[in-house]
Amino acid sequence: MTAAPAPTNGPFDFDLIVIGAGYGGFDAAKHAAEHGLKVAIVESRDMGGTCVNRGCVPSKALLAASGRVRELADAEHLRGFGIHAAPVRFERQAIADHAAQLVATIRTNLTKTLERAGATILRGKGRLEGAQRVAVREASGVERVYAAREVILATGSDPFVPPGIETDGRTVFTSDEAINLEWLPRWITIIGSGYIGLEFADVYTALGCEVTMIEALDRVMPTFDPDIAKLAARRLIEGRDVEARSGVLAKTITPGCPVIIELVDMATREPVETLEVDAVLVATGRVPVSQELNLASVGVATQRGFIPVDDTMRVLASAEPGAAVVPHLWAVGDVTGKMMLAHTAAAQGTVAVDNILGHARRIDYRSIPAATFTHPEISSVGLSEAEARELASSEGFELGSVRSYFKANTKALAELESDGLMKLLFRKDTGEVLGAHIYGLHAADLIQEIANGVARRQSVLQLASEVHTHPTLSELVEVAYKQAAAAVASAHTTVAA
Repeated sequence: MTAAPAPTNGPFDFDLIVIGAGYGGFDAAKHAAEHGLKVAIVESRDMGGTCVNRGCVPSKALLAASGRVRELADAEHLRGFGIHAAPVRFERQAIADHAAQLVATIRTNLTKTLERAGATILRGKGRLEGAQRVAVREASGVERVYAAREVILATGSDPFVPPGIETDGRTVFTSDEAINLEWLPRWITIIGSGYIGLEFADVYTALGCEVTMIEALDRVMPTFDPDIAKLAARRLIEGRDVEARSGVLAKTITPGCPVIIELVDMATREPVETLEVDAVLVATGRVPVSQELNLASVGVATQRGFIPVDDTMRVLASAEPGAAVVPHLWAVGDVTGKMMLAHTAAAQGTVAVDNILGHARRIDYRSIPAATFTHPEISSVGLSEAEARELASSEGFELGSVRSYFKANTKALAELESDGLMKLLFRKDTGEVLGAHIYGLHAADLIQEIANGVARRQSVLQLASEVHTHPTLSELVEVAYKQAAAAVASAHTTVAA
């Protein structure tokens, strides 16, 4: 572990102090140290934050292992290849150990990377002590105050547990505990049908658990494109041992054996049913970790706990229009509430540091993709169809939308995985790509190509001429681009006529 240096004779101990060593804080500290800044990063928990220890990394390890179980157990699918497999056996603890070992490896690598870059790691809980000053309380109770030219807040988020729900970490738990896979409940209820709920439903059903999914909003998978959600639900929910209910609220959940869930109608709050299940996973979103940062000492008012920032990642005094920038203070990652994704946090971290270094940069949220690592996967980038229609109405252009199907793709057919759809949104006047939504095999990888086009604000008229490898899933994108280019050309012809 890097030891804290003795205070310097100058006015600042560090050029930059980063509070929080998740992906956002890590990328910021690494980027700054590699560019010659004297950097310290403060962390009271495990290095790597939520993503490495309780989120992206362990959950993807569980999904990879359980996905293999699902694939090997799908006798009908294998029979299509002429393969007959023996009954599948798996070891729950070995699967859990695979995830834990991956976490340990990534955490160690991340720590060593920061040390090699020259960053100082301060172990303890950090908070602001006025402008350009950070207090760090170590586990021993000793508190030290450091002066920094610039400060980045990267404290992340924690799972949100709604009122009325009591957790015990064993029978009622959040994703923080679920990644440990300590046991496999015969019947588990998942509260929420966002990406976290869907991914864990994928894991649990592959390993033989029965799942009931509860969604308070009026449709299951409410954050996904409606057409994509409808198609994906046929496989991910209806095609598995999952019962999904929408428009109902878990008013109270009491841990125990069994767990008692009181369901009420979301609109009327009238009782609907009482369930008795083996376990409950609460996957109802995340809340920012900002309460103990002492933001009042620098005049910052949060919005529901989220720290207001501009597109350069400078902290604002409030979320009100025209709010002043707080000098020398920046925030990145989940605590900003922008796009609560690890790669968004990392991008924000480098944008903040570039601006600290004097290289003006702004973050482009439209070009940042998102993915749900179910089997098959779901991904998206850019505007939703509703947002695109609103933009088309306000700016006076016609919105174009085309679809490309996995069932027409040679590679998908060869894999016997032809269930899937790509929807591409674009401007019919210029051909600019506005967004895309994909459900199907390797959707998380396919979305990156469209994200690159969105980032460059490219037109389908340019993109349609790019040659894609045959036979690959990437031809889905090529087909969509060509359909869109034809629609743009047709629109121009009509206007000219």
